[in-house]
Amino acid sequence: MKKGFFKVLLLAIMLFSVCNLAAMDLVKMFVEGGEFMYIISFLLVVVIILAIIKYWQLTIKEKLDTQKFYLKLKGYIKNGQTEEAIKVCAQFKRTTIGFIFWNGLLGYNDGLKSGKKGMELQRALQNSFDEAGLQAIPKVEAGLFWFDIIAQVSTLIGLLGTIFGLVAAFDALANAPEADKSRLLTLGISQAMGTTAYGLMVAIPTMIIKGGLQSRASKIVNDIDEFSVKTINQITYSMKD
Repeated sequence: MKKGFFKVLLLAIMLFSVCNLAAMDLVKMFVEGGEFMYIISFLLVVVIILAIIKYWQLTIKEKLDTQKFYLKLKGYIKNGQTEEAIKVCAQFKRTTIGFIFWNGLLGYNDGLKSGKKGMELQRALQNSFDEAGLQAIPKVEAGLFWFDIIAQVSTLIGLLGTIFGLVAAFDALANAPEADKSRLLTLGISQAMGTTAYGLMVAIPTMIIKGGLQSRASKIVNDIDEFSVKTINQITYSMKD
């Protein structure tokens, strides 16, 4: 028991030491990197803000069990209870799929009330779903392209900082006094390496975050496509019956 405790304690001390060294190296790298570090840091803040917004939109706002939602609608549609189906959709109107189904069924219900039948009613149904989809679906993936742009820009700014750092290093070798050459050369190389590393440290997580958000957005769009077709087909079969 004591050996296990001491092992855990030793591991904790080692991890704490590594974290402290990493933090010190990162701070040193940031200071020596110059103004390029501030630009990349600004991009990092933008990424964090965008990630929080898109996570809330795609995960919290869009939280809905689409399978249960569809089965509930299917039961009402099979029984000809369009008004009840619309009420169910209205409860989830904040979600993209709920908004599309709500508008689609409203259009279908309006067509029924106006006396449309057959192909004319089917067209009204399809048009209502299509119109709502064109309005809502682009918002699901809106803003995701910024993650690609920021990842590329942060990498390029890091490379630009590398170029400036190397220029400063070579300038120190050529023009600086002998007493300052070593210090200025080290500073230039530190800037060159540090800005590239920091740019990649921002770019790589940005691409990972974008991949996760894109996967969630694609699932939402796929669910909309799948259950929209199923719902339209179910309504069409009910019309024939």
